[in-house]
Amino acid sequence: MSFSCTLINVTSFAEGVIAGGTAGVVVETALYPIDTIKTRLQAVRGGGKINFKGLYSGLAGNLAGVLPASALFVGVYEPTKQKLLQIFPENLSAAAHLVRESLILSILALTAGAIGGFAASLVRVPTEVVKQRLQTGQYASAPDAVRLIASKEGFKGLYAGYGSFLLRDLPFDAIQFCIYEQLRIGYKAAARRDLNDPENAIIGAFAGAITGAITTPLDVIKTRLMVQGSANQYKGIFDCVQTIVREEGPPALLKGIGPRVMWIGIGGSIFFGVLESTKRMLAQRRPVHDQNSKED
Repeated sequence: MSFSCTLINVTSFAEGVIAGGTAGVVVETALYPIDTIKTRLQAVRGGGKINFKGLYSGLAGNLAGVLPASALFVGVYEPTKQKLLQIFPENLSAAAHLVRESLILSILALTAGAIGGFAASLVRVPTEVVKQRLQTGQYASAPDAVRLIASKEGFKGLYAGYGSFLLRDLPFDAIQFCIYEQLRIGYKAAARRDLNDPENAIIGAFAGAITGAITTPLDVIKTRLMVQGSANQYKGIFDCVQTIVREEGPPALLKGIGPRVMWIGIGGSIFFGVLESTKRMLAQRRPVHDQNSKED
């Protein structure tokens, strides 16, 4: 029994890694130009104009971080979800099952989302710093960016804005996955069947768009701290907020909200659509004895 559970957890982790990595790469590749426009809008100070050339600048280097980060996040999230769902007894009424699943998945979005997001940040932050420096035209290539950042700012330069990244991504992951899971539960209960790929995609788009809008101020702060380089215009998160509000006004904290909502809304649709379809495909390829063990 113990060996069987361990095997299931390993399988769930492996499937989550593959599904998460696939979904992350597809989204990043398809929507990278929108992300570049969003970054340039947020990085420019005052009423400066942005450049619409080189919208794919830094994509290759960014994918090197997106792949393991997305894979690690979903790889942690899925087995944690399955483990939490086993906490309560199975002999419950349909209504109790719905409440149980809803409660657990809300807790999961906060716990597994935070754990997965923190683990992924160790890879994601350096690639995000390099990506945004390339998007704003500070460097010509990812290798040049890494070398020059390290020489001018030290190793810590690759983790510029780390605190603001966590401040943005941990609540983002928690809110997005919580909304997504709750909507799926409600829809499944109403439809009394499993959701298909288009339905998962629509729910993912809705969850992404709402979360993207809510967390835009945090994203603006993260962008400013990551692209400032050795100039050190901002001393930290609070100084960044105060300076932006004082010099540009409170609306500046919502810079890029249009492209961000579009990017994450469409991205949520693609990500969750690809994620669920990949998970289903991998489950169908799983050996029969593994499927039977999971059902038991």
